[in-house]
Amino acid sequence: MEGRADDGVRSRTPYGPYGSHDTDSSWAEELLDHLRPAGRDPRRVVAWLARTLRGTACLRDADGTLLAGEPMALDDAVAADVVAGRISSAALQDTDHHVRLVPVRHPGPHPAPTFLLAAARPAPFDRRAAEIVTRTAAVVELLLGDRELASAGLRLRRAAADLRLAILQLLMVEDTVSARRVAAGLWPGLLDTETARVYVVEGSADERDRLAEKCLDVTRGQALVVRCPAMDGHVIVVSPAPAAEERLRALVGERPGTFLGGSVQQNLAQTATAYGQAISALAVARFRPEQAAVYAERTHPELLMDPASRYAWAADVLRPLDTLPHHTRAELLATTRLGLEFTAVSAAKVLGVSRNTVRARMDRVEGLLGADFADLTVRAAAHLALNTQAGWAEPVTDGSGPRSGAVRLADLLASAALRDWAHALLGRLTRDTRDLRGTLRAWIAAGGNAERAAQDLGVHAQTVREHVRGAEPILERQLLAAGTDLYEVVLALLAVGELVPARPFSTH
Repeated sequence: MEGRADDGVRSRTPYGPYGSHDTDSSWAEELLDHLRPAGRDPRRVVAWLARTLRGTACLRDADGTLLAGEPMALDDAVAADVVAGRISSAALQDTDHHVRLVPVRHPGPHPAPTFLLAAARPAPFDRRAAEIVTRTAAVVELLLGDRELASAGLRLRRAAADLRLAILQLLMVEDTVSARRVAAGLWPGLLDTETARVYVVEGSADERDRLAEKCLDVTRGQALVVRCPAMDGHVIVVSPAPAAEERLRALVGERPGTFLGGSVQQNLAQTATAYGQAISALAVARFRPEQAAVYAERTHPELLMDPASRYAWAADVLRPLDTLPHHTRAELLATTRLGLEFTAVSAAKVLGVSRNTVRARMDRVEGLLGADFADLTVRAAAHLALNTQAGWAEPVTDGSGPRSGAVRLADLLASAALRDWAHALLGRLTRDTRDLRGTLRAWIAAGGNAERAAQDLGVHAQTVREHVRGAEPILERQLLAAGTDLYEVVLALLAVGELVPARPFSTH
């Protein structure tokens, strides 16, 4: 194949099918159509070029890898000169074909080897044919640049999402110093606060990315918005700004099938606790016409207990962990709080560790406390102690509160206000003609195992599940998924004497 470097188009041969005269410029309109949003694909442009020239065309990268079109045998030395910019273009010819080589500049801010656009056809390249190739190269360059910008934008969005998740995971283990340090670089001032609320927005898994973008828009950069690593349909929002709740409520209100659960205002170090509250409120939101609920909107059993007695009891229960280094203790407590709220798999995803790590940490806490987390009464008591410890601002130290070891769980449950609350809550179950209360009691006593509860009751396991599921909308609490809602019902049954607390909490 003979060829020459071609620094400009010199031929004045009329364009047409193999040399016939044709002044039609419709090709330019067709080429510009490929810049429309619906048609931006370099492969389609290269295919169009081949059809328009009644030949073949291809797009290759600097290494000769085919990116679009049909493979073509090219002079490697000439192609390398065009790619390197030593010549601006080249025209080659053999006995069967005429070939045109033009560079396509690599998009991006940094210098890089260019791409190569090659076109071949039986007829010579006249002025118009050469112009089509040159213009096509310019369009391909624009499309590649557009693709590079889109790719860079996607990488940036993914990096930002990864950073937001990392910040959330640091907050979950109470490492607020590191969380602020990471956030300060990209979102200055976002975590320059001592308290915040956590919201969980629930939608379909397919719409989750759009929902996350909407949450970012409505919170106007004043919240940490994270795609939940544990639940595919959840978006987690940590917001110090009070206005975020109203905007999020408006967002879910206009989107059927979308729900919002929110926590009370919590110290940043209690983000894990706030997250659990938001999940609990989300269960209530599913039964609300406005599709939203906040944790503080209902009475919780711990608020009906004497605060000083509850703090003293929790301190006594968790004392075996006090000998651990501060970082280790905080890590174990944060992991156990999440592990009691969710499954080990979900807690692991939220924390960014393996599920084996979550289980190992919880096993260690079990061993230190002498507890069995397979027992739901133990889990409920441990959950109460951990959240009490996480929520106190200043432990009672003036000597006016109860002495260590002087308070037992039974004392906390003996509160008249708590018992009234428990009777009122469990009394709702009489609205159903089925014995939901008896089934629920047996199911909890069996550790949440439907098969074991069914054997004790002499019914089918599916009946147990249906009864527990039927109790959820009546109590406005999510029961089948272990967490705050279930533990509140356990405490209610303990308070009215329908369950007995297991060791070690029965002796504390």
